[in-house]
Amino acid sequence: MRRISVVLGAVLAILSSSTMAENKADLQVVQGNNHFSNDLYKVLSGNEGNVFFSPISVHAVLAMAYQGAQESTAEVFAACLKVPDAATAAEGYNAVMSKLNNVPNVTLLMANKVYLMAGFKLLEAFDTAISKKFLSEVELLDFAQNEASAKAINDWVKEKTREKIQDLIQAGDLNSDTRLVLVNAIYFKGDWLHKFDKELTKKEPFYLNNEDKVDVQMMHIKRKYYFSEREDLDAKILQLPYTNEDLSMVIILPNKRDGIKDLEKKLESFDLNNITEGLWNVEVNVALPRFKIETTIDLNDPLTKMGLGEIFDQSKANFRGMIGQDLYVSKVVQKAFIEVNEEGAEAAAATAIIIDSYMLVPSADFTANYPFVICLLSKKTVLFMGRIASF
Repeated sequence: MRRISVVLGAVLAILSSSTMAENKADLQVVQGNNHFSNDLYKVLSGNEGNVFFSPISVHAVLAMAYQGAQESTAEVFAACLKVPDAATAAEGYNAVMSKLNNVPNVTLLMANKVYLMAGFKLLEAFDTAISKKFLSEVELLDFAQNEASAKAINDWVKEKTREKIQDLIQAGDLNSDTRLVLVNAIYFKGDWLHKFDKELTKKEPFYLNNEDKVDVQMMHIKRKYYFSEREDLDAKILQLPYTNEDLSMVIILPNKRDGIKDLEKKLESFDLNNITEGLWNVEVNVALPRFKIETTIDLNDPLTKMGLGEIFDQSKANFRGMIGQDLYVSKVVQKAFIEVNEEGAEAAAATAIIIDSYMLVPSADFTANYPFVICLLSKKTVLFMGRIASF
């Protein structure tokens, strides 16, 4: 018997054929995504240099695949995504997407799309979940015509991400055995609530480590922000709001110039659902570099390390709930982009509170001139996460 493949992708998922209660659901998906964010960051941060990705985009496209998973494959999804069952994931994402796509004063878009091999039909339950809950259209393509199919998928991603994510999928990722491609795209563009004065931006050193440095364009501002010194992280936390204050960028800066690895180790057991708890509204002198990052991440190996290896295994994967055939995931890939400047940020990509003692001071300094961690949040939902370490 032949097993056929599925591709997940911005995030992208390709599946190939192979033969071997709403509020509660919303909360479970948000909390699950944030725990998933931490787990994925732990794996990705093992690489040197910059790290940037959209955890919710990966989480969402995997949640779509979860809808067609059965038996042990469904169990590994539940464990990795931190969502108890596929129905909860579907209900939760229906609510999450409705909220994210209706945020005023910023541009925030999250969209899903399913591409199906011409001549096949989705099973009714899977079709209903994908179209009614994940609000995804289904388009038929002949994947044997791989160049035309890749172009159709990439054109959709390019449109949804305002041309920031291009060439997500390669023609070589598709072939006559490909049965489905599941895609999630997320795009954000927002202005700071308090813009940085371009006249204050100047060239200053950014320390890559204790010895090496490069010159960067450092932005400056002094005003009241939510801020804290976290003894448990040995770091400072600053929250920069956008014009819609439900969205913000949280920056976590280790206290030591070479403290990024120690910080990342501490973050492994830190609950990102509580990242903005215990912040004080104080006057802060902020120095933050302008930066622009583009990344491409093959997620097969990271997701395998997180416990999802079964979905890539032709002899074990069970996605018979999709089209009634034996399928496995052949590839999961994400491209991500972020640009931060004086105006704001633009980003795209095809939750028991323990509070240590804080010192309330009349003003504070936050000079991000060495490696730090960023989280772009919608309320408490982690949309993007990364490490800024090199220029």
